[in-house]
Amino acid sequence: MEDSYIPLIDPSAPLQLLLFVDDRYKTKEELRKVRVTLENLTGGEGYSMQEVNVAQEPHLTEYYKVVATPTLIRIYPTPRQILAGADLSTQLEYWWPSWQELVQNQPELTESDLAQMGLNNDRSALETLRLSDEIFRLKQENLERQSQLRFKDRVITILAHDLRNPLTAALLAIDTLLFNSPGNEQTLDPKLVRQLLTQGRRQLGLIDHMITDLLESGQSTNQKFIMKPEKISLGELCHESIEQLEEQWLAKSQTLKTDVPSDIPPTYVDRERIQQVLMNLLDNAIKYTPQGGTIHLSVLHRTTQKVQVSICDNGPGIPEEQREQIFENAFRLERDAEADGYGIGLSLCQKIVQAHYGKIWVDSVCGQGSCFHFTLPAYPYPD
Repeated sequence: MEDSYIPLIDPSAPLQLLLFVDDRYKTKEELRKVRVTLENLTGGEGYSMQEVNVAQEPHLTEYYKVVATPTLIRIYPTPRQILAGADLSTQLEYWWPSWQELVQNQPELTESDLAQMGLNNDRSALETLRLSDEIFRLKQENLERQSQLRFKDRVITILAHDLRNPLTAALLAIDTLLFNSPGNEQTLDPKLVRQLLTQGRRQLGLIDHMITDLLESGQSTNQKFIMKPEKISLGELCHESIEQLEEQWLAKSQTLKTDVPSDIPPTYVDRERIQQVLMNLLDNAIKYTPQGGTIHLSVLHRTTQKVQVSICDNGPGIPEEQREQIFENAFRLERDAEADGYGIGLSLCQKIVQAHYGKIWVDSVCGQGSCFHFTLPAYPYPD
């Protein structure tokens, strides 16, 4: 352990100061003023001041009970005195005469005096706090590693099962087309050829969708999405997403109704990310809505600052006690254990919505269906 972690009183300096700072510009400016003031008051002699960055040495922040920055603490002569606020240099000038009086009345310190004053105990306490911080950090890293290992195990399961199904379907469609291609004795009806091509394209699109979700869900929980926000029409993006999934809901003879007012304000979001959310929620709605069922997509201008998108189905619904859990990574309802899917879509949706300072939630009645809602900020835009 280096002594820089723990500020000890130096017997050669009669006045000992600790200055707690952060990385803000205003704090750095205040630090400059304090240095100039001390230089003017002392000529650079007769004191020792150690600067502590609260982010780099949190154990010291905890030990000295620092609640704001910048904070200047006189740790010797004792008793300690704390100066805090945006006018440290002014406070320092005010208290300087009394500090000098304390210094003059203090005898020269010896190593024995330091021990008797309990500074060795301070060193031990500070070291304990520093080690506690280090243990906490290592525990967090360990939890992160365990989470990554669990995710890798989940990916193996997905590759072995969920990804195999659409891949097999796409290969069958392609093999059928090749076997019955021109030049062979049997040729397929053009309508069937189109159906096979559509099937292959749909399955490959599903594979691409799954791989995208897997890659992004595999990111560390401490990492943030890189956003590329732009001004978009949310209504147009909703209709575009519906069109991309048209073949799926038509294949189940479902009805997809929309309520997207023309006066919905534009939003400033990452277009691709929000489309991911829409596609995930619409895909789930199609999946759980029965044959011939109905899906509703609506957009509501809730307040001057929020726009809400709702996607509702008339599927089996979600048990009340699991409506929060469904947004957890890799969580799946018991009823879906044997169904296709991989349990990371809703978790990814939540990450994306929260990255846009929005909220996502679900309302559901078992046996009647579910409504997924999410909000996005509506910002004013200059012309």
